[in-house]
Amino acid sequence: MAWLDGLKQRARALKAETYVLYLAARHPGTPWYAKLLVAVIVAYAFSPIDLIPDFVPVLGYLDDLVLLPLGIVLVIRLLPPAVLAECRVRAQERLQGGKPVSRVAAAVIVAIWLGLAALGLAWGWRYWNAVA
Repeated sequence: MAWLDGLKQRARALKAETYVLYLAARHPGTPWYAKLLVAVIVAYAFSPIDLIPDFVPVLGYLDDLVLLPLGIVLVIRLLPPAVLAECRVRAQERLQGGKPVSRVAAAVIVAIWLGLAALGLAWGWRYWNAVA
């Protein structure tokens, strides 16, 4: 079970570093190319299109387990040390006070899910009427 605890600790650290990158992307001292790379990494992480599809056994998740952490490491190296240190302190302060809350982000996510549900219902309705 020690390996499970270690894995949980790494997941928490990765989550914290992701929040640091979010703060760094919004920091005025971050160079444009680092901001662009953060956007690419986040877009790739949330994109349904992968280099290797996830349904391929073992290899499907390999790109997510290798490319995303490598991208995060690259962005961290591109950030100025002062910006990175400031963002890490801000992230630690905010994460200790509880999870950061963004009502706008929550509303966008809910709107996307509702839109997808409506689209699925419309397709289902079309299919049902075409078959019947």
